[in-house]
Amino acid sequence: MYRKSLEDSITIVAVDKSSNVIGFIRGITDGYTTLFICELLIIEQKRGRGIGNELINHLHKMYPDTRIDLLATSHSSKFYEKQGFRMFYGYRKDF
Repeated sequence: MYRKSLEDSITIVAVDKSSNVIGFIRGITDGYTTLFICELLIIEQKRGRGIGNELINHLHKMYPDTRIDLLATSHSSKFYEKQGFRMFYGYRKDF
């Protein structure tokens, strides 16, 4: 199932000078209204260097007319607020 979710989404990978993966962003979009960030992960040693912001900007440049929506934990909310995101409320049901 996870393989299918990767096939149906946009993934951008960040690598260092030695081609080691240091982070990635994965999103889905309808191409017109909403770009939803599903995952944004940066390895702990590389955090605080602007990599996450660069990945968000690069992904949004692919779909510049869309808004960005995402779900964030309370742990990551400060990061997103620094990037200009604002909190909104939603609902979730897990099965």
